Amino acid sequence: MPIDRRGRLEEEPFSYRSGKDALFLCWQGRTVKTLRGSAAAALLSKLEKAEGHALQLLLAKATGHFKHGNER
Repeated sequence: MPIDRRGRLEEEPFSYRSGKDALFLCWQGRTVKTLRGSAAAALLSKLEKAEGHALQLLLAKATGHFKHGNER
């Protein structure tokens, strides 16, 4: 069973930006999660090695289930 059955990650909805002491995970341009410390450093090292679908999958897993139907 494929992970992205509906093909949502092909649109590349996730992005990230790193700040001085934080890593900001974004979905469609909006920050949905902020990581700091060792968690941010560990994820950033993985993100720098990934590209395309693998990058989107890492970001999707890191954000978790942030969307529950009431967002616009």
